[in-house]
Amino acid sequence: MKIVAIILFIAMYVGLIALPKRKTIIALAVAAIFMVLGILPIKEAFWVVDWNVLLMLFGTLLLVDYFIDSKMPNLIADKLLKIAPNVMWVTILMSLFSGLISAFIDNVATLLMVAPVGLAICKKLKINPVGMIISIAVSSNLQGAATLVGDTTSIMLGAYADMDFMDFFWFQGRLSIFFAVEIGALLTIPIMMFLFRKDNKFPVDSKEVTKVTDYVPTIMMIAHVVLLMIASFIPEKPSITNGMICLVCSLVGMIWEFIKDHDKERVIRVIKNVDYETVFLLLGLFLVIGGITNMGVIDDLADIIVGIGGDNLAALFTVVVWGSVAISAFVDNIPYVATLLPVLQGVTNSMGIDPYLLYFGLLCGATLGGNITPVGASCNIAGVGMLRKEGYEVKFWDFAKIGIPFTLAAVIGGYVFLWLVWR
Repeated sequence: MKIVAIILFIAMYVGLIALPKRKTIIALAVAAIFMVLGILPIKEAFWVVDWNVLLMLFGTLLLVDYFIDSKMPNLIADKLLKIAPNVMWVTILMSLFSGLISAFIDNVATLLMVAPVGLAICKKLKINPVGMIISIAVSSNLQGAATLVGDTTSIMLGAYADMDFMDFFWFQGRLSIFFAVEIGALLTIPIMMFLFRKDNKFPVDSKEVTKVTDYVPTIMMIAHVVLLMIASFIPEKPSITNGMICLVCSLVGMIWEFIKDHDKERVIRVIKNVDYETVFLLLGLFLVIGGITNMGVIDDLADIIVGIGGDNLAALFTVVVWGSVAISAFVDNIPYVATLLPVLQGVTNSMGIDPYLLYFGLLCGATLGGNITPVGASCNIAGVGMLRKEGYEVKFWDFAKIGIPFTLAAVIGGYVFLWLVWR
């Protein structure tokens, strides 16, 4: 049955690449086959879904329409256009801005807050938004490993290795993983300068200043950020805490808007406009990943990585980093990291060395690998969904030609830094 699960999993990804307009149907169909065949027992299906991410996505999407209608993204766009000398630097600044935010709150929430600004800029400049939104998505995903609160995998490492918030900056007398991630982020700047080099010929200037019509959606967006940061420091909180924060903030914003204008049709329109296709695509992928995890495929991949590395620390570190990049491009990094952490601890114990070099390498590779494909991370899926809603269909290569060089630059920077500081 494990072989069947692997074949179906590969077939699903081939389908996702070949038929991008049918991604949701393909993922849900394979998930249904998994449950019919018993690859994923029906009684376990509910528990393998990351409801926290789905609630965050759904909740924030409810507020995004109000946020866009308020004209606040247009105002932020006006301010950025005054700073940036040309279109290329607009894209770079937007990417760095999203990366900074995502170091402290969830990547999906970051994308849904920043992408509307990117879309507003592209509409003002009358340019295709695909490159900018993909850059925002991969940058949001990139810096999740920078702090304890930036990504689920960071939280997992902190709990497993008993690391607190400051340990991600300075640990055991050495610079910690934050700096590895930031070096990688800085290395993406020349990558973006090359990828978007043609855009430096188009100067930008915005003399207009958009008037914001409603500040409540922006206040609720800021509430998202503040509450998510506060929640990240609460130990042993419910697993859906972040999702409930996003959902409640959005519902409060919607209720306020309804009380203000009594426009029931607008509420109905906002609910109808939610990108349900992206929500159900994520649901299908969670179920499929849960199935192959249940079959022990993740465990097998972890064993293969450690087996290839052997007892040589340099080889093991290299395999952990780059193997994690390759695997997390297709497999959810949460069960993968959860599986490999104790494996790496056992290996380093047998070698008589500290495990932190391999822990940080695992986090670096597993977090960044999702940037290679449009379905490698929830953040990417949400970004592609927003573009589809705007009428832009993103093909596999459209994403990969930005995601792959981003990933290579960031991982190489982190890889070299971690080896020099922590070997």
